[in-house]
Amino acid sequence: MLRHLTSKIKATGPIPVAEYMREVLTNPVTGYYVRNNMLGPEGDFITSPEISQIFGELLGVWIVSEWMGAGGPRQLQLVELGPGKGSLASDVLRVFGQLRSMLGQVSVSLHLVEVSPALSQLQAQNLTGTRSQEAEAEDEPVYRRGETAAGLPVSWYRRLDDVPPGFSIFLAHEFFDALPVHKFQRTEKGWREVMVDIDPEKPDQLRFVITPSPTLASSTLVQADERRDHVEVCAEGGVIVQQLARRIVEHGGAALIADYGHDGTKTDTFRGFKGHQLHHVLASPGSADLTADVDFSYLRRMAGEGVACLGPVTQRTFLKNMGIDTRMQVLLRNCSDPSTRKQLISSYDMLTNPAKMGERFHFFSLLHHSRLAKPKRTEGLKLEKKSPAPLPVGGFTELSFS
Repeated sequence: MLRHLTSKIKATGPIPVAEYMREVLTNPVTGYYVRNNMLGPEGDFITSPEISQIFGELLGVWIVSEWMGAGGPRQLQLVELGPGKGSLASDVLRVFGQLRSMLGQVSVSLHLVEVSPALSQLQAQNLTGTRSQEAEAEDEPVYRRGETAAGLPVSWYRRLDDVPPGFSIFLAHEFFDALPVHKFQRTEKGWREVMVDIDPEKPDQLRFVITPSPTLASSTLVQADERRDHVEVCAEGGVIVQQLARRIVEHGGAALIADYGHDGTKTDTFRGFKGHQLHHVLASPGSADLTADVDFSYLRRMAGEGVACLGPVTQRTFLKNMGIDTRMQVLLRNCSDPSTRKQLISSYDMLTNPAKMGERFHFFSLLHHSRLAKPKRTEGLKLEKKSPAPLPVGGFTELSFS
């Protein structure tokens, strides 16, 4: 990867940080995500679905809540962007099975947007066992198909655009933080873009430099009223949010984004992780994960006025609104094994403790504007009082599962 980057820079000059991230993470030959299985204790980082099944269960309840709030459409597409090992999707589908009486005759399908061949194989193993196969042609939009043990169809795509239209609930957990960001620095002469260049004193190392004149990105991506001196803008994330918003407006549904992030307040968040430790972003490129905190204020602006944007709220707030305390009480009451009880309590602390994941992760949702109007009672569904209010702002008490 380092040889590839240095030859590219020698040929064209310094490259934007966004291009550096894109090459390092998703280069089809030597990219970090293409070559590695980076998740879990043996990898470079671990995510909430791997910490506790409760996380995915509560997201599953949120999805059912939004489906009910939309009037219970006869088709429900669950679409996950960057599904990791498939743990989150597996936990959500288990909730669907437990709430089958509420879902009735709805047709459920799972659609996974994944660029990593290694991860897609792992997802297939975890979600479908031996019941999946790759497409014969490499250029087919659906490059793998399968079905779960319960018979739900599962499809894999490289791009969100290839997911078929229809009422969909979109999940993006630790997806946007891995998308390439442009970095900009305020100078006495105005905004300049931060680039990656070869260190002239150490030709085998890379360094950051600032462009002497404006670039197209610095002229178009930085807001005129920006007050920060250093800004990261994820243009690719903005495009994906626009796609999500358009699909929600045209076909109904909702999107839930959960990630490291801020609401337009942070500056330099670009960092690397290797073996669960911080790693310099320019050192040994391709051997470590690269990430940048999600700017939810930018996503809100790019989503436009066609959809309602709620949040961001902290992970602790979201999970407590969704009933994690009640769920924990049920699990502990039914658990007699001391080691399992200890693990449950430890995972709860990791997910909700403000000093751990509780306030570092945030939840942000896109909803159809009809969800903010007075909800209509859905025929055939037994609700205690009314259709559930939009989440993650409010709690949800109508659904219960054992």
